[in-house]
Amino acid sequence: MSLPLEKRGQQRASVPAPRRNALTELDRLERVFAALAHATRRHILLVLHARGDRVRAGEIAERFSCSWPTTTRHLRQLEEAGLVCVEKRGRERFYTLQRQRLLEVAGDWLDRFRDDTRGK
Repeated sequence: MSLPLEKRGQQRASVPAPRRNALTELDRLERVFAALAHATRRHILLVLHARGDRVRAGEIAERFSCSWPTTTRHLRQLEEAGLVCVEKRGRERFYTLQRQRLLEVAGDWLDRFRDDTRGK
């Protein structure tokens, strides 16, 4: 019975991560960062987070001084970026923070600046 490579003093070769289509990745980044570019949309995400990640549309609208159509446009942009999802129940709409998507996209972008080994 042979020992695993790590036990024999050798390191296992790392398997490269699958490559994402660069244009798809750029589009994904652009949609998320465009959604995050407006202070009201960032505030909406904070409200969702503070309220347990799921909030009724009316409760979100009550928190802002802008009109309902403006709030709706902000929510739609967050939804199109994949940062929130909407669930319709009768006449009510509930918005849920897509925390994993936010962490994945923003985190992946920020990771590019960690442990930068260019020319060091």
